[in-house]
Amino acid sequence: MALQKENILIVDDDYDMLELLQRNLANQHYHTYKAASVIEAIDILKLSNIDLLITDLQMPGINGLELIKYVDEHFPKIPKLVITGYPSLDGAIDAMRSGALDYLVKPFTQEELKTAVEKSLLTVTPGKRATEKSAKLEAYAGMIGTSEAFEEMVDIIERVKNNRATILIQGESGTGKELVARAIHYKGAFAGNPFIAVNCGAIPENLLESELFGHVKGAFTGAGETRKGFFQAAAGGTIFLDEIGTAPANVQTSLLRVLQEKEVRMIGAQKSEKIQLRVIAATNSDLYKMIENGTFRKDLYYRLNVVNIRTAPLRERRGDILPLVKNFIRKYGVEYQKPYTKISEKALQLLKRHSWPGNIRELENVVQRAVILSEREIEVQHLPEEIKVPEPLASGDNLNKPLKEVEKEHILKVLASVGNNKTKASEILQIDRKTLRQKLK
Repeated sequence: MALQKENILIVDDDYDMLELLQRNLANQHYHTYKAASVIEAIDILKLSNIDLLITDLQMPGINGLELIKYVDEHFPKIPKLVITGYPSLDGAIDAMRSGALDYLVKPFTQEELKTAVEKSLLTVTPGKRATEKSAKLEAYAGMIGTSEAFEEMVDIIERVKNNRATILIQGESGTGKELVARAIHYKGAFAGNPFIAVNCGAIPENLLESELFGHVKGAFTGAGETRKGFFQAAAGGTIFLDEIGTAPANVQTSLLRVLQEKEVRMIGAQKSEKIQLRVIAATNSDLYKMIENGTFRKDLYYRLNVVNIRTAPLRERRGDILPLVKNFIRKYGVEYQKPYTKISEKALQLLKRHSWPGNIRELENVVQRAVILSEREIEVQHLPEEIKVPEPLASGDNLNKPLKEVEKEHILKVLASVGNNKTKASEILQIDRKTLRQKLK
C-alpha cells in the first residue's frame, strides 16, 4: 500500500518556476498546491492542511519574507523553505530570523531540492508521514477501482475536497473527469451548495461569455432582460468547466479576472460583484501545446492549475477492469431485468487484454451491449469483434497496411464499440463530428 505523502505549498511569481517545482515534487510523490502571490498563498493556508511551505523571497507587492513571518505567527508548526534567485547574506539571515529552516539558491538541481525538502520535513510529526492507507478502496463517490492510480486520485480528492483551491483535471476522453469533479464537491464541506457543470465545447462561442457571466438588459442585441450566468448560479459551491481548452480568447480573459480578483462582471455592467466559489476545470487537450500555439493563455493555465489531478487511462488501470465489469453487470442487469447475469472467464480475459482506447466509457458500452445480448452468462460471442482480435497480432498486421486503412479500421472499431453513436465516437477519437463524417465518407 502506498504511503500518504505531505502537502507542499509552493509560492513564486514566476509561473515557469512553479511548474518546474510542481513536476519535480510530483515525481517524488508529494502533493502540491501552487500560488503566484502571497495573498493566494494565505488563502490556501487558511483552507488546507499544509505540511511544508516553499517560497521565493523577491515577489511584487507583499514579499516572501512577510509570508514567512505570517506563517511563523499563525502556523508555527509548518516548516518553511526559502528559494531565491538573488542570494545575499543579509537575505539569508533575515529569512532564518523570520522562521525559515533552509535556504536554496536558484538554479538548483532536483537532488538538491529533494534533500532540502526531506530535511525540512523532518520537523513534521513522523507518525503523520508514515500513515498507511488502511484498506483497499473499491467504490468512492460512484467511482470504482482498486488500483494504485485510483487510490492516489482518491487521496488527492480527500485532500482538496474541503477547500476552494482551483483544480485542473486532465485526462483522456472517457476517464471520468466529471465524476472526479462531482466527488470533490459532494464529498466536501460545500456539498449543500450548488454544483454547476458547464460543457464549454457545447455552447456556441458567441454565447459562452454571456452564459458564464450573465448580462444586463440592453448589453447586446436580443438582451431583453438582465440575466445572471452560471458563475452566479454556482455561488458558494462549485462550477465545473469541462473542455476548458475550447474557450475563446474573450472568455479566457474574463475567467482570468474571476480567478485573480474573485469577482464577476456581467456583460454590459459597470461594476463587478464579489463571488466566492470553487472552480474546477477539465480538459483532454494538451494545454501546454495550446499555449505554444498561442490558443490558450499561459497565465490562465497557471491560475487553473493550482492543484492538478490526472485521470489515468484504463490501460494503466488494468486491475480495475474486473470491479468495473462487475459493477456494470449489476447496473445493467437490474435495468434490463437480468439480475443474475454473470460473465465467463474467457470473455473476462478478453476484456482484460483489450487496450480500451475509449477508456471506462467504452468498457461500459461493451458490457451494456453484452448484457442485452446474453441470457444468463456473457460469453465471447456477446463481445464486439474488435475485442476478440488479439491486439498484438492486430498491431503486427497493421505494420504492412497503409495508414489510411489502419485509421479506417480503428474508426470502425470505435463506432462499433459505442453502438454507432457518432457523438460518443468523436469524443473517444478526440475529433469533432464534422471531421468524423468526412473520414467516414
